[in-house]
Parts: sequence; structure tokens; C-alpha cells
Amino acid sequence: MYFERQGKQNTEETLNIAFAQAKELGIHDIVIATSTGASLDFVSEEQAKEYNVVAVTCAYGSKTPNENRVPEQKRAQLISRGIKVCTAAHVLSGAERGLSTKLGGYGPVEIMAHTLRMFGQGTKVCVEVAVMAADAGLVPAGKPIIAVGGTGGGEDTALVMRVSTANTILDTKIDRVLCKPIVQA
Repeated sequence: MYFERQGKQNTEETLNIAFAQAKELGIHDIVIATSTGASLDFVSEEQAKEYNVVAVTCAYGSKTPNENRVPEQKRAQLISRGIKVCTAAHVLSGAERGLSTKLGGYGPVEIMAHTLRMFGQGTKVCVEVAVMAADAGLVPAGKPIIAVGGTGGGEDTALVMRVSTANTILDTKIDRVLCKPIVQA
């Protein structure tokens, strides 16, 4: 499925596609990127119980020092529904972006991120959050999972992938593109 436009208006359909394909392909693990927790409102109670749903949030301090963009009340609600919450430094920026912002230039991790963005912001996000979830031990490395990510505060991309952890990130393989937007210039 290709969306004409990127962005949060595709969130519900992207998640519907992801869960339908998880059922069809027998995949149990679904990683969903979220900045605020709002995208997880489209995950039903049944889906949260039937699948290993992992919400991956931005790190503390990504916008405001010592704060997370997912409010504590929302985080508690997700956990009470059986959704795992992973909060960590972004694997495709994190410390490297801190150095390049301060000192200039780019490192190999940021080049990898920019290369993935050639397929769309959501593709980069899917790879990033899947690796973060694998690093946290919340999804299995090397087994098929579905990763959901997006552009501009919503979901618009879903991939079937065999994720690896950050120390072997180049072993990550994208097996199927379930949906993504046509990349805007």
C-alpha cells in the first residue's frame, strides 16, 4: 500500500495493515514508534493482549530537559493495557548527533539514517525503533517482527523485518514493505 501523502492521517490504516499482516504471517511482535503515546490509541484491547506490542518513545530530554513527551499518565495507561514501553536514546542519532551538532560534520550512524530516509522518514523510524526494542530485549533479534513508524507525529510506514541489536545493526534485514507514503520532495 502506498499513501499519497505522508503523515498522521495514515495512522489508523497503517496499524490496521500491520495487525492484519501480523495475523496472516504469524508474527507475534509489533513495535510501534510514538512521540506522545497517541498512536497506541488505535491498538485495540484484544490486539494488546494477543500480540507483544512494544511502544518505543523518544528519550528523556529530546525536547525539554529531564522530560519525556509521553506523559506519565499515558505511559501508565499503556502499561496497564499490556503494552510494553521502551524509552531509550535513538539508535540512529543519540550521542553521534550530539557530537555532530556541537563539532560539525556527520558520522556513519547519521549517514545510515539519511540513507534510510531516502525510502521515507517512516522507514528510518521503523529500523530505529526496532533496534531500540531489540536492544532492550523486548523483541527477538533475527526473527520476523513488524515495525511501525512514521512522519510528523503519526504512523505511515510498516515493515516486516528481522531486526538485530545496535552492535550488529547491519545484520538487520527488511523483508517486506507493508505500507509507506510516496516520498515527497
